[in-house]
Amino acid sequence: MKKYSLDSFKDLILRNPALDTQDLSADDGGENTERENWSNKREYILSMIGYAVGLGNIWRFPYLAFKNGGGAFLIPYFTMLLVAGIPLFFLESALGQFCSQGPVNIWRMVPLLQGVGVATVMVSVVASVYYNVIIAYAAYYMFASMQNPLPWSDCFSWSDSNCSTTQKVSCNISGVLVANWTEQNITCPSSDRVQIPTQSPSEQYWDRVALQRSSGLDETGPVVWHLALCLLLSSSITAAALIKGIKSSGKAVYFTATFPYVVIFILLIRGVTLEGAQEGIDFYIGSKSNLTKLTEAEVWKDAATQIFFSLCIAWGGVITLCSYNNFHNNVFRDTLMITLTNCGTSVFAGFAIFSILGHMAHIYKVSVAEVVDEGFGLTFIAYPDALSKLPISPLWSILFFFMMLTVGLGSQFAGIEVITTCMIDMFPEILQSKRGLLTLAASSLLYLMGLPCVTRAGIYWVTIIDNFAASWVLLILALFETIGVSYLYGLNRFIQDIEMMIGNKSFAFWLWWRACWFFITPVILVVIFVWSVISFVPPSYGGVVYPDWSLALGWCMVTFILIWIPAVAVYKLIKAEGNLWERLKLLCSPSEDWHPYLDVHRGERYSKHNSQQRKNHQNRPEVDVNVISDAWL
Repeated sequence: MKKYSLDSFKDLILRNPALDTQDLSADDGGENTERENWSNKREYILSMIGYAVGLGNIWRFPYLAFKNGGGAFLIPYFTMLLVAGIPLFFLESALGQFCSQGPVNIWRMVPLLQGVGVATVMVSVVASVYYNVIIAYAAYYMFASMQNPLPWSDCFSWSDSNCSTTQKVSCNISGVLVANWTEQNITCPSSDRVQIPTQSPSEQYWDRVALQRSSGLDETGPVVWHLALCLLLSSSITAAALIKGIKSSGKAVYFTATFPYVVIFILLIRGVTLEGAQEGIDFYIGSKSNLTKLTEAEVWKDAATQIFFSLCIAWGGVITLCSYNNFHNNVFRDTLMITLTNCGTSVFAGFAIFSILGHMAHIYKVSVAEVVDEGFGLTFIAYPDALSKLPISPLWSILFFFMMLTVGLGSQFAGIEVITTCMIDMFPEILQSKRGLLTLAASSLLYLMGLPCVTRAGIYWVTIIDNFAASWVLLILALFETIGVSYLYGLNRFIQDIEMMIGNKSFAFWLWWRACWFFITPVILVVIFVWSVISFVPPSYGGVVYPDWSLALGWCMVTFILIWIPAVAVYKLIKAEGNLWERLKLLCSPSEDWHPYLDVHRGERYSKHNSQQRKNHQNRPEVDVNVISDAWL
């Protein structure tokens, strides 16, 4: 009987597309020894879940569900998941896995649009800056929770006269406001009662202690030292987790991707046992669901936007993380698993959030609607206030903010990995052996860029970045992705590429994905984009109106990100040979470098012999203008 060595056996597996090589032993580092693969499938899945499940699942989805009809909101939410979220996630995952390259080099399939990849990296850089700051906020609150009582549980020495744990009501007697009219035995008609504006201790603590917020962007003030230290901690943890690339980050996600679920489950169990919890859940997606909301276009727009941003489409992270998969990994099955887990997490977290907010409303004897907020207001004002009302409040507060810290880190890991992966893919000979140094450099740069965001005006900068650089700009990039794949590269060719990885599928299987990629998803992206532009409102925070120069700076950030798309296209057109039509035809066709990373996976379609035949048949010029990886910086 003929004997086979271990290497020959692996080679046999790799050459058979019908077999899945995702479960090769972790000891050999996967099939791609040059670029590396995930050590095992678990690390990849956990990394993707940690990346997709972010702050938006906790501080935005519950609010949107409450605002848009409660349980009725789940109908447009999961509809948009089906027609936009899953198709886009599947598209990006397949692109990254097929060529084992980052967001820039995948555009070897359509060299004219390689600027889209560069713009994607720019978005990741800018978004990583302010995301790092939000992680620093969570870290600060976690450390501040390590005292009893919680520092925002009452109006302590740091507060001013407007701070109050109860509502203040005065009586208007002949034009004079009397504060203590009940103590003076004065009967005050309800029409003469005037509610005095107050701030809760948690709101004042957030503004006066945590942020030390200035009056506006014109008053920058000094760096807030405790936030700067927490920012340094966040950057250090990220660098340490990524120092060896996916080999080290893959180990870190065992904790960062799973711990949030433990905390959410604990908070849910504690929350549903509290008095008033049922009322909070009813407001969330319970008996007070409003099906009539489904007739409002705004509800569907909110659902599509939330799906799009919660899955991190067009950030580059999905492509980057999938680029480290084994070639025959079942990317379709993973797409369904990750996207459904992400959306399920949003719904699950909402129950924990609203059960405790319902208890808070019960204590204050107000409607749940009066304590519900989103974004910073939920995470750093409303929820800390609610936690301070619980027995053993420091414990719950530490758990909650530690969860926010780990959720943020899981997403931040992928953001940094996008930057380092693209740099290494462009200059593999120089940077492949210097990954650790490159990671330290990227983390240090992001820390320095984040320092303006931890000044006393820092929260205003964070809001500007969030509103301009990390919002509807992503819609444009995703639209270019679908156009590039569907209309320039070609859906038939793209589907053949996917079948090289996961095996042949029936015509019926591809019918739905063809419809989404070619028509449904692009139309949804256009509608959301147009709506977002029409309804655009200049950013503000805490009622502070931003100066004109700051808005101009926000538009400059948008321009800096998007300018790469036409700039790279023009550069390539200038460098190409032939008339304008010949240049366009050349740059809209896959380059000679577009193929699976390893020779063993290229098969007949991407063999060197067929590649040369295609080149001769198309009479392409010899000038190498298809890849910008030489010097796009």
